[in-house]
Amino acid sequence: GASLAAALAGGSEPTEFRPSFVDGAGSKSLLPAMWKRALPLLAGSYVVSLDETAAAVRLLAERARVVAEGAGALAVAAALKHGREGERLVCVVSGGNIDSARLGEILSGRTPV
Repeated sequence: GASLAAALAGGSEPTEFRPSFVDGAGSKSLLPAMWKRALPLLAGSYVVSLDETAAAVRLLAERARVVAEGAGALAVAAALKHGREGERLVCVVSGGNIDSARLGEILSGRTPV
């Protein structure tokens, strides 16, 4: 969250990259040309935690019978955290490439690394 806010304000805040089960989003670095292209799309974006993302993966599996990878559940995690009652939302859930051991951890209530 803080790194994104600093970057949007034109600064930078070095952070240590930590790989997680949300391996389809995030990286150690971003090429400057790609950052320039992505920047206009980030206004109004949301940040969610690994615990919130795991909860979204679990909710999708338990209620909708959809197996989503971590990155695929980010939109649902953001909707659960930032959505407003009565508001209609559409979340694109894509990607089911999640290791069965990690999925098992999530379904048992834990957040894998």
